Amino acid sequence: MLKQRIITAVVLLAILLPALFYPSHIPFACVMLALIGAAAWEWGRLNECGSGMSIFLAVEAVALCALSWWLGLLQERLLVVWIVAAAAWVLGGAALLRVAVPGWPRVPRGLRLVGGLLALWVAWLAAVQARMEGINFLLSILVLVWVADVFAYFAGRAFGLRFTRNKLAPSISPGKSWEGVWGGMAGVVVLAIAWAWSDGAVQASVQSLYSRLAERGWWLLLVGVLFLSAMSVVGDLVESLIKRSAGAKDSSNLLPGHGGVLDRIDALLPTLPIAMMLAHL
Repeated sequence: MLKQRIITAVVLLAILLPALFYPSHIPFACVMLALIGAAAWEWGRLNECGSGMSIFLAVEAVALCALSWWLGLLQERLLVVWIVAAAAWVLGGAALLRVAVPGWPRVPRGLRLVGGLLALWVAWLAAVQARMEGINFLLSILVLVWVADVFAYFAGRAFGLRFTRNKLAPSISPGKSWEGVWGGMAGVVVLAIAWAWSDGAVQASVQSLYSRLAERGWWLLLVGVLFLSAMSVVGDLVESLIKRSAGAKDSSNLLPGHGGVLDRIDALLPTLPIAMMLAHL
């Protein structure tokens, strides 16, 4: 298993890093198109679709993103899209976590499929526009999610249930604790302050998300990164809820040793559009 994880990670980095650091955003946008298509295929499988319908969903997701690209949406200011997506994630995420696993099958399948496709489409728009803003800006969002996840894991292992009696969401993800969430938030706050300071110290040509928020006040930086950290947890829990409802351990086996594409991007689905909203609001 470890060997598989390492090989898969090396292959992914060999594809993602050149696309990320290429002078143009086009290679990154194309790689993201492939990932979104794979995620849409997984979404169909998790929602009781057959192989044909799952492939159709993948084609639809790629076509929707490609059409948006052709129509020039990547060059538009999409603040309304980010606000609507943020509201949908906050309200929809809260509703889903409230009804938990038994409530997911009661949502009409058509609504589930359309909602998933829209979430993937908006995440693609946000990711590519963030890359167009600059590598420093995009990386500041991606690293926030990774740091929140890593710090949450180690804080949960070290302090889980020492300060609270209840797990975070035992019926959805039994391994997660409130201490892990707080640890992830603490790590994100340290990251944001250090990154914003380093942007100023080296006079970065492209601002990070943290520098943009700090320019409008350090209080906004603090509130913003805590909100993003919390929503990354929501994205993770929502995908866990859906997998548990489907009786699946992973969204697929597309990434040997790592599960599926949705397993890797679940926390980014709400975080990317919300980060774009905070940066441009």
